[in-house]
Amino acid sequence: MREWTKEEKYRYLKDPQELEELYGRISKSVYRQHFHIQAVTGLMNDPNGFVWHDNRWHLFYQWCPWGAVHGLKHWYHIVSKDLVTWNNLGVCLLPDQEDGYDNKGVYSGSAMPIGDKIYLYYTGNHRDPDWTRHAYTCLARLGNDGWPEKYPLPLFGANPGYTEHQRDPKITRVPGQDKYFMIIGAQTLDKRGCVLVYSSEDLQHGWTFAGELKVPGFEAFGDMWECPSIEHIGGHDVLLLCPQHLTLPGRGGSQNHNGYILGTMDWETLTFTPDGAFHVLDFGFDSYAAACANNLQDADKAILIAWMGLPDVSYPTDDEDWAGCLTLPRELTVRGRRLIQQPLPELKKLRDEKIDLTDPGARNEAGCFSLPAAAEVELDCRRGDVRIDMFTDKNGSGGLSIIYDEEKKEITVDRGGMHILFNESEGESRTRPLENGLSHLRIFVDSSSIEIFVNDGDAVFTSRIFPDQEEHYFKVQGDTFNRMWTLKNAVKDSFLI
Repeated sequence: MREWTKEEKYRYLKDPQELEELYGRISKSVYRQHFHIQAVTGLMNDPNGFVWHDNRWHLFYQWCPWGAVHGLKHWYHIVSKDLVTWNNLGVCLLPDQEDGYDNKGVYSGSAMPIGDKIYLYYTGNHRDPDWTRHAYTCLARLGNDGWPEKYPLPLFGANPGYTEHQRDPKITRVPGQDKYFMIIGAQTLDKRGCVLVYSSEDLQHGWTFAGELKVPGFEAFGDMWECPSIEHIGGHDVLLLCPQHLTLPGRGGSQNHNGYILGTMDWETLTFTPDGAFHVLDFGFDSYAAACANNLQDADKAILIAWMGLPDVSYPTDDEDWAGCLTLPRELTVRGRRLIQQPLPELKKLRDEKIDLTDPGARNEAGCFSLPAAAEVELDCRRGDVRIDMFTDKNGSGGLSIIYDEEKKEITVDRGGMHILFNESEGESRTRPLENGLSHLRIFVDSSSIEIFVNDGDAVFTSRIFPDQEEHYFKVQGDTFNRMWTLKNAVKDSFLI
């Protein structure tokens, strides 16, 4: 794997043509996705600034242009009318050079549309010549002409009562309040994860520190909380967060997690009172930094999209100088004491050719079906054990296994049978109990990913996978009724910088 120097990682982009050769080389990769948002070049990670404005969805993502490395971060801008098909608009926010407040990266944040402008709130990552870090919460204004205007001064700097790890501002307007709130992921001086809260009556100035969010029972839960958000869904308050550097049962050696707590938020006392435990948002291997659209008007649901990746790990395409994609957007609702994640209804527009799996000719001699590079597989499951092996060879061997045990009422996803293994320290298997058994699976397969929706969103398993040229078959065992469609391309992966 390539070793990057500091100068290479933090090189400033001066001319789009500097990336033309890299884009041409990356676009030939067999692992480029068909219907997932992916890095135009280099590395992408967190989704940012997710809003509806001017009759389309706007989404930005963290982007390091030069290769699969967490170096100098930018915000890259993409748009969609339906959250299914996406178009590149190019880089929106670039780091300032020399002594700018974001001279070493435009880090994650959120957005709020007001009038004909979108206000972009982000963390400016500043480094002194001796590489001392300073975090600033910065603001830019984006007009309908697509031209961003950075405010010359940050809204505020790092709070001295906490470490320099203060980032990912989420701007929100609470119904019934005459002011805005902003929450920021942070770390206490004794290395505990927390959330800081700021408030202002004006989006553009006057921000003051309101206090640290109190979350009883979670005072020592990881050493840093990233990407916090408080959403109100179906009468419930939901605290979304990414606690770092702790292990959780059933999560292998993973140290970074994306999850949520249901509860009640009191903005007067800055207290989030939990109504239960911390729940993992996605039971798969590769999901982090989930972001919800900031101005959805439907109080019964939210729309979420996440980075299909993890911090501090590497992926096979790193050697091709690119890495990262985003999950499919998902509709969030609350059922019982859990968040439910379902594919958007609009995704059915991607269905192309329906493949008749009941046709005897659809199977080969080993009883395997051919698996397209981009496909949706839907299964209705009756009582009994079920096993689906995806990405097998033509003989049905290897691959990624989805196994439901009727006696234990557990579903397990195991990717240990793939030819190309990676991040093995994270573990190769994930299990989720299903109190009411298994009734339905909806599986989205792309060139280098799989997303498995269980029981209409009761659980989701998201994973990157990198099948070789032999791993393009699947087989089903158990009493199931199966349908499959090939899926059309949905991302215009054009070279636009």
